[in-house]
Amino acid sequence: MNVAVRSHATAKQASEHFDVLIVGAGISGIGSAYHIQKQLPGTSYVILETQETFGGTWSTHRYPGIRSDSDLHTFGYSFKPWVGPPIATAEEILSYMKEVIDDNDIARHIRYKHKINSASWSSEQNLWTIEAVTTDTGEPRTFTANFLWMCQGYYRHSEGYTPQWKGMDRFKGRIVHPQTWPDDIDLANKKVVVIGSGATAATLVPNITDKCAHVTMLQRSPTYFRLGRNAIEIAEELRRLQVDEAWIHEIVRRKILFEQDAFTKLCVSKPEQVKKELIGQISAVLGPDYDVETHFTPKYRPWRQRIAFVPDADLFKGIASGKASVVTDEIECFVENGIQLKSGKLLEADVIVTATGFNLAALGDIAFEIDGKPLVFGDTVTYRGMMFTGVPNMVWVFGYFRASWTLRVDLVADFVCRLLGHMKAKGARKVEVKLRPEDHNMPILPWIDPENFNPGYMMRNMDLLPKRGDKPEWQHSQDYWTEKDEIPKTDLDDKAFVYG
Repeated sequence: MNVAVRSHATAKQASEHFDVLIVGAGISGIGSAYHIQKQLPGTSYVILETQETFGGTWSTHRYPGIRSDSDLHTFGYSFKPWVGPPIATAEEILSYMKEVIDDNDIARHIRYKHKINSASWSSEQNLWTIEAVTTDTGEPRTFTANFLWMCQGYYRHSEGYTPQWKGMDRFKGRIVHPQTWPDDIDLANKKVVVIGSGATAATLVPNITDKCAHVTMLQRSPTYFRLGRNAIEIAEELRRLQVDEAWIHEIVRRKILFEQDAFTKLCVSKPEQVKKELIGQISAVLGPDYDVETHFTPKYRPWRQRIAFVPDADLFKGIASGKASVVTDEIECFVENGIQLKSGKLLEADVIVTATGFNLAALGDIAFEIDGKPLVFGDTVTYRGMMFTGVPNMVWVFGYFRASWTLRVDLVADFVCRLLGHMKAKGARKVEVKLRPEDHNMPILPWIDPENFNPGYMMRNMDLLPKRGDKPEWQHSQDYWTEKDEIPKTDLDDKAFVYG
């Protein structure tokens, strides 16, 4: 690796060179930066971030009550103890990330307001060329890098997914998406309909009930939720005993991961038992007369979609109080004063919130080229959800759905640092993954198995994602508990890795 940052004169303009270019200053990018500094000191790197600050999701999403739906003992980094309640607000998560940035002098490596338009690989130079533009001035910027570390997430930050229903233009009120929550919206004494039943809706509804005349959560079909205290008893007890926070962090992480592993396995082996327990928690809050069968009994088995944690049952307490309600129905059309449902019922609304999910953006809406040819990401095959056939010197961080996203940030970072060290030891300037001779008859399948996991935003855009094989090396596993042992043992001289 070249330690110094160099400037190259090109026909267009001066460009800066780095050993590693990290895309995105969210939870993945900041964690990756920490690891590269710690494990490969002297490696030059830069983080390019479109937004004007760090944080990714936790900065761009500003709807009322935004919080994690994973516990921060596992969503937090392995190297940075989390000392607050397990379910944290966006503000608390940003504060935690700022401490990581400040404690490790990462800020000087971040270029904010840098939107990447294209990334081109040259096999002749063994180099990535990244063309960006500053969002405030429109000034072009060019960077070159030996290695590209994609930490930009998987959805488009600029706009959420909103289906186009008939009559939306007729509605006299306001339609908003949580991902682009307006600062000037006034919900006081308004009738609000929140369309959706995922983690965003479950967070938003209880956080606006006291402001509105009434809130209705409109869902096409029910979702699973887990209820519990926003506290972890063992962490509280260890703090009373004045145990070091680093010890507490590690102990609590291990306990949570052990319990999550057991729960995930139970969802597969005894789905009816888990279903009964999850719905039983809700019935206990809403009472025996509430129609839990219609509104909170999903048709699919637990964990085929992400299960949101509802701290202190706040969503269900709001429903029990009468301040919020749930309607399970389909939309016929929007009308001037609300939503006409297929059942014939009219839902009156002053404000409609479309908590209807993300727009997938697999490579951050960046135009990729490999040796002058556009990269069709959907034609590649993934190596453990990190690298892709035919794409040299690049790793993508894609986290877990059934465990905290950040657990994979740490795993992938360790892998990348080991890979870069291995390349240096071999004197290699290039690495890519390639199907081995023994893989030539392997079935090539969609990125994820819909029988195993099938959230709507993935199903809508599966063609944008790489393919997988039927062998562990050639798929993105959702099983952290297996990957935490397998990925560190990856043989970097396996025939799947081709160096140059």
